[in-house]
Amino acid sequence: MNNLKHAYWQCGRFQIDLKQPKIMGIVNLTPDSFSDGGRYNTSLTVALNHAEQLLKDGADILDIGGESSRPGSDYVSPEEEWARIEPLLRELRRWNVPVTVDTRRAWVMRRLLEAQLADGINDIQALEDADAVTVVSQQPDVGVCLMHMQGKPENMQHNPVYEDVVAEVGSYLHRRVQVCEQAGISRERLTIDPGFGFGKTLEHNIALMQHFATWQEMSGCPALIGVSRKTMIGLLTAESEPQQRVAGSVVAAVAAVARGAAIVRVHDVRETRQGLQIWSALGFGF
Repeated sequence: MNNLKHAYWQCGRFQIDLKQPKIMGIVNLTPDSFSDGGRYNTSLTVALNHAEQLLKDGADILDIGGESSRPGSDYVSPEEEWARIEPLLRELRRWNVPVTVDTRRAWVMRRLLEAQLADGINDIQALEDADAVTVVSQQPDVGVCLMHMQGKPENMQHNPVYEDVVAEVGSYLHRRVQVCEQAGISRERLTIDPGFGFGKTLEHNIALMQHFATWQEMSGCPALIGVSRKTMIGLLTAESEPQQRVAGSVVAAVAAVARGAAIVRVHDVRETRQGLQIWSALGFGF
């Protein structure tokens, strides 16, 4: 973190201190997400209970998603995505906690921001949807996470190829940061995500983790990392079921923070919090 020009993330109503790592808890309101699809979209009460438990377990931020981005996921219309997330967001707004929305659609972003239902946008397409940069730039203080993805969710894992994955991911994120700054989105509002598992092989993912500082320093923005329960964890541990990848996910999250990640996006908040606490207590620090 010492290489960053700022040690906080301006995320809507909140200036989130990044001197210590933060945990982003995942709330998927989808029937088909790879790990917990269908678990929390059955009713508003179920979703609210899950969000409340994540906060009790130690989440600093809640990330709400209404469209699955797993490899090969089905198309969901912006209208359906909005219908899935709006009721929960209206309730969470009263809780006075940072809430981001995992969406890549400018239409959804506009609805969210006009209704003041999100503090931040977590976009797997790095605001590449038509008008997305304009929509976000018109709303002061809204935080943004810019993620790298090769291809689209429906085809991103069909033989992804790079000449130099670290350089290419770093260069892409640097360009997207520049686009945002040129549109009036200040650097304090930006975080970056290399997109583990989004158009990458296991070898690509490992290279991005091993050379963390290289791609991050190309943009100089805080890194938000999501490796929780992903296929890369399964391949390294021979665990085919996402729910059996918790221990591996915690180790990967701690490794990411040790390399400079400011925020980790996870399903298993309590376990991740414990892992970070032990790492810090043993004197390694962040």
